[in-house]
Amino acid sequence: MEVSSTNLTEKAIRDYQLVCQARDHGNQKAYADLMNTYREPIYYMLLKMTNSSTDADDLTIEAFGKAFKSLGQYTPEYAFSTWLFRIATNNCIDFIRKKRAKIVSIDNIYTSSDGEQIGIDIASETLDPEEKIIEKQKIIMMREIVSRLKPHYRTLIELRYFDELSYEEIAQQLNLPLGTVKAKLFRARDLLYNIFKESQDKI
Repeated sequence: MEVSSTNLTEKAIRDYQLVCQARDHGNQKAYADLMNTYREPIYYMLLKMTNSSTDADDLTIEAFGKAFKSLGQYTPEYAFSTWLFRIATNNCIDFIRKKRAKIVSIDNIYTSSDGEQIGIDIASETLDPEEKIIEKQKIIMMREIVSRLKPHYRTLIELRYFDELSYEEIAQQLNLPLGTVKAKLFRARDLLYNIFKESQDKI
């Protein structure tokens, strides 16, 4: 597909060609090229926003996941990089807002439009006794839903969110490449969201 806009730079036009290959033909190399080009710039922007390498890592994966799921909505009226950074920024702002609220909300899972905000990694340190009981009930419910995942995905979710291990620690414990751990965790979160959505539909 040709780009009619003359406002795009050569780099932006090349990106759009990769977007078309990924979106229209499922070209995995195109996806990889886009990620390799923007992974570090996105990560360092998010690192400045969150001041946490772990959060920046998570949010970088989420940003690409959201963008790749929505490629059909992208148009070359502006550069792909502009669109991607906007997605990453908005997602990070949402994350910071929720984290500052210090709310553990499993209810957010059922209203989320994507698979990343699964509500199991934001804990409050100032819960009163009644809230602690509710918190325990939510954790029990979370574990029950996580148990529906296939074993290898379930293990990743449990290590990351219940045991609170870093990506590096998970990779070492499971003897897997770091990139594989991150990719599988993204897929696990996506599957987990689908389970939550099915649960909501039955309510």
